Amino acid sequence: MQINLSRREFLKAGILSLLAPAGAAALAKIAPEHQTTLTPPPILQDHDHSSHESMGTVGKVNHAANQYHPAEMLKEFDYGKVSQLDNGQTLREYLFMAEDREIEIAPGVYFPAWVYGSPSSPESIRAGKIVGRVPGPSIRCVEGDRIRITFVNAGSHPHTIHFHGIHGASMDGVPGNGDGSIFPGQSTIYEFDAAPFGCHLYHCHALPLKRHVHKGLYGAFIVDPDPEKYSGREKEIAKTRNHLYTENESVNEMMMLMNGFDTNFDGDNEVYAVNSVAFAFMNEPIKIKHDQLQRIYLINVTEFDPINSLHIHANFFDYYDHGTTLQPTLKTVDTIMQCQAQRGIVEISFKDFEPGRYMFHAHQSEFAELGWMGFFEVEA
Repeated sequence: MQINLSRREFLKAGILSLLAPAGAAALAKIAPEHQTTLTPPPILQDHDHSSHESMGTVGKVNHAANQYHPAEMLKEFDYGKVSQLDNGQTLREYLFMAEDREIEIAPGVYFPAWVYGSPSSPESIRAGKIVGRVPGPSIRCVEGDRIRITFVNAGSHPHTIHFHGIHGASMDGVPGNGDGSIFPGQSTIYEFDAAPFGCHLYHCHALPLKRHVHKGLYGAFIVDPDPEKYSGREKEIAKTRNHLYTENESVNEMMMLMNGFDTNFDGDNEVYAVNSVAFAFMNEPIKIKHDQLQRIYLINVTEFDPINSLHIHANFFDYYDHGTTLQPTLKTVDTIMQCQAQRGIVEISFKDFEPGRYMFHAHQSEFAELGWMGFFEVEA
Protein backbone atom coordinates (compact mmCIF):
# COMPACT_ATOMS: atom_id res chain seq x y z
CA MET A 1 0.00 0.00 0.00
CA GLN A 2 1.35 3.43 -0.94
CA ILE A 3 0.76 6.39 1.38
CA ASN A 4 0.83 9.75 -0.38
CA LEU A 5 2.01 12.53 1.91
CA SER A 6 2.55 16.10 0.89
CA ARG A 7 5.72 17.82 2.03
CA ARG A 8 3.75 19.85 4.58
CA GLU A 9 1.88 16.78 5.84
CA PHE A 10 5.12 14.88 6.42
CA LEU A 11 6.51 17.82 8.38
CA LYS A 12 3.30 17.90 10.39
CA ALA A 13 3.74 14.19 11.15
CA GLY A 14 7.22 14.93 12.46
CA ILE A 15 5.87 17.72 14.70
CA LEU A 16 3.12 15.50 16.02
CA SER A 17 5.63 12.79 16.85
CA LEU A 18 7.10 15.15 19.45
CA LEU A 19 3.78 15.56 21.23
CA ALA A 20 3.45 12.22 22.96
CA PRO A 21 1.10 10.38 23.30
CA ALA A 22 -0.65 11.89 20.26
CA GLY A 23 2.46 11.27 18.14
CA ALA A 24 2.04 7.49 18.13
CA ALA A 25 -0.57 7.73 15.35
CA ALA A 26 0.93 10.74 13.58
CA LEU A 27 1.75 9.06 10.32
CA ALA A 28 -1.50 7.09 10.24
CA LYS A 29 -3.83 10.00 11.03
CA ILE A 30 -2.75 13.22 9.41
CA ALA A 31 -5.28 16.04 9.49
CA PRO A 32 -6.50 17.40 6.15
CA GLU A 33 -4.68 20.46 4.87
CA HIS A 34 -7.41 22.86 6.04
CA GLN A 35 -7.35 21.53 9.61
CA THR A 36 -4.40 23.34 11.15
CA THR A 37 -5.19 23.10 14.86
CA LEU A 38 -2.69 21.00 16.81
CA THR A 39 -2.96 19.88 20.40
CA PRO A 40 -0.59 22.16 22.33
CA PRO A 41 2.38 20.47 23.98
CA PRO A 42 2.43 20.07 27.75
CA ILE A 43 4.06 22.86 29.73
CA LEU A 44 7.65 21.86 30.41
CA GLN A 45 9.28 22.05 33.81
CA ASP A 46 12.61 23.85 34.00
CA HIS A 47 14.60 20.64 33.52
CA ASP A 48 12.20 18.78 31.25
CA HIS A 49 13.54 18.82 27.72
CA SER A 50 12.41 15.33 26.69
CA SER A 51 9.84 16.49 24.14
CA HIS A 52 12.59 18.26 22.18
CA GLU A 53 14.80 15.17 22.03
CA SER A 54 12.54 12.92 19.97
CA MET A 55 13.14 14.12 16.41
CA GLY A 56 12.42 11.49 13.82
CA THR A 57 9.56 9.22 12.86
CA VAL A 58 7.26 7.01 14.92
CA GLY A 59 7.64 3.28 14.37
CA LYS A 60 10.21 1.27 12.43
CA VAL A 61 10.81 0.41 8.80
CA ASN A 62 10.61 -3.29 7.97
CA HIS A 63 14.12 -3.76 6.61
CA ALA A 64 13.57 -7.51 6.24
CA ALA A 65 10.70 -6.85 3.82
CA ASN A 66 12.86 -4.38 1.91
CA GLN A 67 15.54 -7.11 1.87
CA TYR A 68 18.27 -4.54 2.46
CA HIS A 69 19.34 -2.31 5.33
CA PRO A 70 20.70 1.27 5.05
CA ALA A 71 23.43 0.48 7.59
CA GLU A 72 24.56 -2.54 5.58
CA MET A 73 24.69 -0.38 2.45
CA LEU A 74 27.37 1.70 4.15
CA LYS A 75 29.93 -1.08 3.84
CA GLU A 76 28.67 -3.48 1.17
CA PHE A 77 30.51 -3.19 -2.13
CA ASP A 78 29.86 -5.32 -5.20
CA TYR A 79 33.20 -6.43 -6.70
CA GLY A 80 31.60 -8.51 -9.45
CA LYS A 81 32.92 -11.80 -10.82
CA VAL A 82 36.70 -11.31 -11.04
CA SER A 83 38.94 -13.00 -13.62
CA GLN A 84 41.95 -12.23 -15.82
CA LEU A 85 41.97 -11.47 -19.54
CA ASP A 86 44.68 -12.96 -21.75
CA ASN A 87 46.63 -9.68 -21.59
CA GLY A 88 46.70 -9.83 -17.78
CA GLN A 89 44.06 -7.13 -17.31
CA THR A 90 41.56 -7.70 -14.50
CA LEU A 91 38.02 -8.33 -15.76
CA ARG A 92 35.05 -7.65 -13.49
CA GLU A 93 31.70 -8.98 -14.73
CA TYR A 94 28.30 -7.92 -13.43
CA LEU A 95 24.72 -8.92 -14.22
CA PHE A 96 22.32 -6.05 -13.54
CA MET A 97 18.55 -6.25 -13.68
CA ALA A 98 16.02 -3.41 -13.52
CA GLU A 99 12.57 -4.07 -12.11
CA ASP A 100 9.56 -2.37 -10.50
CA ARG A 101 9.47 -2.79 -6.74
CA GLU A 102 7.72 -1.14 -3.78
CA ILE A 103 10.04 -0.13 -0.92
CA GLU A 104 9.41 1.31 2.54
CA ILE A 105 11.22 4.65 2.96
CA ALA A 106 9.79 5.71 6.35
CA PRO A 107 7.59 3.83 8.84
CA GLY A 108 4.37 3.03 6.96
CA VAL A 109 5.39 5.12 3.92
CA TYR A 110 5.84 3.06 0.76
CA PHE A 111 7.27 4.19 -2.56
CA PRO A 112 6.67 2.55 -5.98
CA ALA A 113 10.32 2.41 -7.02
CA TRP A 114 12.23 1.30 -10.09
CA VAL A 115 15.32 -0.53 -8.89
CA TYR A 116 18.60 -2.10 -9.97
CA GLY A 117 19.73 -5.44 -8.58
CA SER A 118 22.69 -7.77 -9.13
CA PRO A 119 23.12 -11.45 -8.14
CA SER A 120 26.70 -10.67 -7.08
CA SER A 121 25.66 -8.01 -4.57
CA PRO A 122 25.90 -9.07 -0.90
CA GLU A 123 22.12 -8.78 -0.41
CA SER A 124 21.43 -11.01 -3.39
CA ILE A 125 23.99 -13.58 -2.34
CA ARG A 126 22.35 -13.83 1.10
CA ALA A 127 18.86 -14.07 -0.40
CA GLY A 128 19.86 -16.53 -3.13
CA LYS A 129 18.23 -14.36 -5.78
CA ILE A 130 18.54 -10.94 -7.38
CA VAL A 131 17.44 -8.28 -4.89
CA GLY A 132 16.66 -4.86 -6.32
CA ARG A 133 17.31 -1.93 -4.00
CA VAL A 134 17.57 1.87 -3.84
CA PRO A 135 20.32 2.83 -4.30
CA GLY A 136 21.47 -0.02 -6.51
CA PRO A 137 24.52 -2.15 -5.68
CA SER A 138 27.72 -0.21 -4.99
CA ILE A 139 30.07 -1.26 -7.78
CA ARG A 140 33.73 -1.20 -6.76
CA CYS A 141 36.80 -1.80 -8.91
CA VAL A 142 40.32 -0.51 -9.56
CA GLU A 143 41.36 1.99 -12.23
CA GLY A 144 42.33 0.13 -15.37
CA ASP A 145 40.06 -2.85 -14.70
CA ARG A 146 37.88 -4.00 -17.57
CA ILE A 147 34.23 -3.63 -16.56
CA ARG A 148 31.57 -5.75 -18.28
CA ILE A 149 27.93 -5.26 -17.26
CA THR A 150 25.18 -7.39 -18.76
CA PHE A 151 21.97 -5.40 -18.26
CA VAL A 152 18.53 -7.04 -18.36
CA ASN A 153 15.39 -4.90 -18.24
CA ALA A 154 12.73 -6.78 -16.27
CA GLY A 155 10.77 -3.61 -15.55
CA SER A 156 7.75 -2.04 -17.22
CA HIS A 157 9.51 0.92 -18.91
CA PRO A 158 12.58 1.41 -21.14
CA HIS A 159 15.79 1.82 -19.08
CA THR A 160 19.55 2.21 -19.49
CA ILE A 161 22.67 2.41 -17.32
CA HIS A 162 24.80 5.53 -17.76
CA PHE A 163 28.15 5.49 -15.94
CA HIS A 164 29.91 8.65 -14.82
CA GLY A 165 33.45 8.00 -15.99
CA ILE A 166 35.47 7.74 -19.19
CA HIS A 167 34.23 5.42 -21.94
CA GLY A 168 33.31 5.31 -25.64
CA ALA A 169 30.14 6.87 -27.04
CA SER A 170 28.54 3.48 -27.73
CA MET A 171 28.83 2.60 -24.02
CA ASP A 172 27.25 5.83 -22.76
CA GLY A 173 23.83 4.39 -21.93
CA VAL A 174 21.80 7.19 -23.51
CA PRO A 175 19.04 7.10 -26.15
CA GLY A 176 20.53 7.40 -29.64
CA ASN A 177 23.96 5.95 -28.75
CA GLY A 178 24.91 2.30 -28.89
CA ASP A 179 21.89 0.15 -28.08
CA GLY A 180 20.09 3.20 -26.70
CA SER A 181 17.06 2.53 -24.49
CA ILE A 182 16.62 -1.09 -23.46
CA PHE A 183 12.95 -2.03 -23.60
CA PRO A 184 11.22 -4.46 -21.20
CA GLY A 185 12.42 -7.99 -21.86
CA GLN A 186 15.55 -6.84 -23.70
CA SER A 187 19.20 -6.77 -22.64
CA THR A 188 22.54 -5.22 -23.57
CA ILE A 189 26.19 -5.24 -22.50
CA TYR A 190 28.19 -2.21 -21.33
CA GLU A 191 31.97 -2.70 -21.41
CA PHE A 192 34.83 -0.27 -20.77
CA ASP A 193 38.02 0.30 -18.77
CA ALA A 194 37.44 1.90 -15.36
CA ALA A 195 38.77 5.48 -15.33
CA PRO A 196 39.45 7.84 -13.70
CA PHE A 197 39.80 6.72 -10.10
CA GLY A 198 37.30 8.39 -7.80
CA CYS A 199 33.85 8.41 -6.28
CA HIS A 200 31.41 8.12 -9.17
CA LEU A 201 27.87 6.94 -9.84
CA TYR A 202 25.65 5.29 -12.41
CA HIS A 203 22.01 5.96 -13.21
CA CYS A 204 19.31 5.42 -15.80
CA HIS A 205 19.35 7.93 -18.65
CA ALA A 206 16.03 7.05 -20.32
CA LEU A 207 13.44 9.79 -20.82
CA PRO A 208 11.86 11.47 -18.96
CA LEU A 209 15.17 11.63 -17.13
CA LYS A 210 13.90 13.15 -13.88
CA ARG A 211 11.32 10.37 -13.49
CA HIS A 212 13.77 7.54 -14.12
CA VAL A 213 16.36 8.97 -11.72
CA HIS A 214 13.89 9.97 -9.01
CA LYS A 215 12.21 6.56 -9.02
CA GLY A 216 15.44 4.95 -7.80
CA LEU A 217 17.58 3.85 -10.74
CA TYR A 218 21.01 4.95 -9.49
CA GLY A 219 23.93 3.73 -7.43
CA ALA A 220 27.57 4.21 -6.43
CA PHE A 221 30.48 3.46 -8.78
CA ILE A 222 33.75 3.51 -6.82
CA VAL A 223 37.03 3.28 -8.73
CA ASP A 224 40.06 2.77 -6.48
CA PRO A 225 43.41 4.27 -7.52
CA ASP A 226 46.11 1.82 -8.62
CA PRO A 227 49.09 2.54 -6.32
CA GLU A 228 51.53 1.20 -8.91
CA LYS A 229 50.74 4.20 -11.12
CA TYR A 230 52.01 6.65 -8.50
CA SER A 231 55.13 7.25 -6.45
CA GLY A 232 56.21 8.67 -3.12
CA ARG A 233 53.54 10.06 -0.80
CA GLU A 234 50.80 9.69 -3.43
CA LYS A 235 51.54 5.98 -3.77
CA GLU A 236 51.13 5.52 -0.01
CA ILE A 237 47.82 7.43 -0.03
CA ALA A 238 46.60 5.35 -3.00
CA LYS A 239 47.24 2.16 -1.02
CA THR A 240 44.85 3.35 1.71
CA ARG A 241 42.13 3.87 -0.94
CA ASN A 242 42.56 0.53 -2.71
CA HIS A 243 40.54 -2.38 -1.30
CA LEU A 244 43.22 -4.88 -2.38
CA TYR A 245 45.90 -3.42 -0.08
CA THR A 246 46.30 -4.06 3.64
CA GLU A 247 46.76 -0.31 4.20
CA ASN A 248 43.08 0.11 3.29
CA GLU A 249 42.02 -2.12 6.19
CA SER A 250 42.95 0.53 8.75
CA VAL A 251 40.34 2.94 7.33
CA ASN A 252 36.61 2.68 8.07
CA GLU A 253 34.92 3.27 4.71
CA MET A 254 31.26 4.11 4.21
CA MET A 255 29.07 4.81 1.18
CA MET A 256 26.44 7.48 1.84
CA LEU A 257 24.10 8.34 -1.00
CA MET A 258 21.86 11.36 -0.39
CA ASN A 259 18.44 10.98 -1.99
CA GLY A 260 14.85 12.17 -1.74
CA PHE A 261 11.39 10.83 -2.51
CA ASP A 262 8.37 12.60 -3.96
CA THR A 263 5.63 10.44 -2.45
CA ASN A 264 2.69 12.14 -4.18
CA PHE A 265 4.45 13.04 -7.45
CA ASP A 266 3.87 16.78 -7.20
CA GLY A 267 7.49 17.67 -8.04
CA ASP A 268 8.51 18.18 -4.38
CA ASN A 269 10.23 15.66 -2.12
CA GLU A 270 8.40 14.72 1.06
CA VAL A 271 11.12 12.43 2.41
CA TYR A 272 14.92 12.94 2.44
CA ALA A 273 17.42 10.31 3.44
CA VAL A 274 20.87 8.81 3.21
CA ASN A 275 20.61 5.31 1.71
CA SER A 276 16.85 5.67 1.25
CA VAL A 277 15.38 5.39 4.76
CA ALA A 278 14.37 8.55 6.64
CA PHE A 279 16.25 9.05 9.94
CA ALA A 280 17.92 5.64 9.51
CA PHE A 281 21.07 6.70 11.36
CA MET A 282 19.22 8.53 14.11
CA ASN A 283 17.34 5.35 14.94
CA GLU A 284 20.53 3.31 14.62
CA PRO A 285 23.60 5.56 15.03
CA ILE A 286 26.72 4.58 13.11
CA LYS A 287 29.24 3.18 15.59
CA ILE A 288 32.81 4.24 14.87
CA LYS A 289 36.16 3.95 16.66
CA HIS A 290 37.66 7.21 17.87
CA ASP A 291 41.19 6.33 16.70
CA GLN A 292 40.25 5.19 13.18
CA LEU A 293 40.16 7.37 10.06
CA GLN A 294 36.63 7.61 8.66
CA ARG A 295 36.23 7.80 4.87
CA ILE A 296 32.81 8.61 3.42
CA TYR A 297 32.02 8.17 -0.25
CA LEU A 298 29.35 10.88 -0.44
CA ILE A 299 27.05 11.03 -3.48
CA ASN A 300 24.10 13.34 -4.16
CA VAL A 301 21.30 11.96 -6.35
CA THR A 302 18.51 14.14 -4.92
CA GLU A 303 16.02 15.09 -7.63
CA PHE A 304 13.88 18.29 -7.61
CA ASP A 305 16.30 20.25 -5.38
CA PRO A 306 19.29 22.20 -6.79
CA ILE A 307 21.68 21.17 -4.01
CA ASN A 308 22.06 18.90 -1.03
CA SER A 309 24.67 19.16 1.71
CA LEU A 310 26.49 17.50 4.58
CA HIS A 311 27.33 19.11 7.92
CA ILE A 312 29.09 17.23 10.73
CA HIS A 313 28.79 18.58 14.27
CA ALA A 314 31.70 19.42 16.56
CA ASN A 315 34.42 18.44 14.10
CA PHE A 316 36.01 19.33 10.74
CA PHE A 317 36.98 17.21 7.76
CA ASP A 318 38.93 17.16 4.49
CA TYR A 319 37.06 16.82 1.19
CA TYR A 320 38.13 15.38 -2.17
CA ASP A 321 35.75 16.66 -4.86
CA HIS A 322 34.72 13.76 -7.14
CA GLY A 323 37.42 11.70 -5.36
CA THR A 324 39.72 12.14 -8.37
CA THR A 325 42.68 13.57 -6.45
CA LEU A 326 44.98 12.10 -3.82
CA GLN A 327 45.21 15.45 -2.04
CA PRO A 328 42.19 17.25 -0.55
CA THR A 329 40.43 19.88 -2.64
CA LEU A 330 39.03 21.41 0.59
CA LYS A 331 40.73 21.20 3.98
CA THR A 332 39.32 21.69 7.47
CA VAL A 333 35.65 22.33 6.67
CA ASP A 334 32.51 21.18 8.49
CA THR A 335 29.96 21.70 5.69
CA ILE A 336 30.03 20.97 1.97
CA MET A 337 27.32 21.15 -0.68
CA GLN A 338 26.80 19.10 -3.83
CA CYS A 339 24.58 19.63 -6.85
CA GLN A 340 22.75 16.61 -8.25
CA ALA A 341 25.25 13.94 -9.42
CA GLN A 342 28.13 15.69 -7.65
CA ARG A 343 30.07 13.49 -5.29
CA GLY A 344 33.27 13.33 -3.33
CA ILE A 345 35.20 11.76 -0.49
CA VAL A 346 35.01 13.01 3.11
CA GLU A 347 37.82 12.05 5.50
CA ILE A 348 37.35 12.75 9.19
CA SER A 349 38.89 11.60 12.47
CA PHE A 350 37.50 11.65 16.00
CA LYS A 351 40.87 10.90 17.60
CA ASP A 352 41.12 12.45 21.09
CA PHE A 353 37.38 13.26 21.01
CA GLU A 354 35.24 12.23 23.96
CA PRO A 355 32.94 9.24 23.36
CA GLY A 356 29.35 10.07 22.46
CA ARG A 357 26.96 10.85 19.64
CA TYR A 358 27.99 13.41 17.02
CA MET A 359 25.20 14.56 14.72
CA PHE A 360 25.45 14.85 10.94
CA HIS A 361 22.77 16.13 8.58
CA ALA A 362 21.91 18.27 5.59
CA HIS A 363 22.25 21.95 6.41
CA GLN A 364 19.03 22.71 4.60
CA SER A 365 16.91 22.56 7.76
CA GLU A 366 13.85 21.24 5.95
CA PHE A 367 15.83 18.30 4.54
CA ALA A 368 17.05 17.46 8.04
CA GLU A 369 13.55 17.62 9.51
CA LEU A 370 12.20 15.41 6.72
CA GLY A 371 14.65 12.58 7.30
CA TRP A 372 18.24 13.53 6.38
CA MET A 373 19.75 13.44 9.86
CA GLY A 374 21.81 10.94 11.82
CA PHE A 375 24.49 10.31 14.44
CA PHE A 376 28.00 8.92 14.59
CA GLU A 377 28.42 7.11 17.90
CA VAL A 378 32.08 7.47 18.80
CA GLU A 379 33.26 4.61 20.97
CA ALA A 380 36.23 4.76 23.33
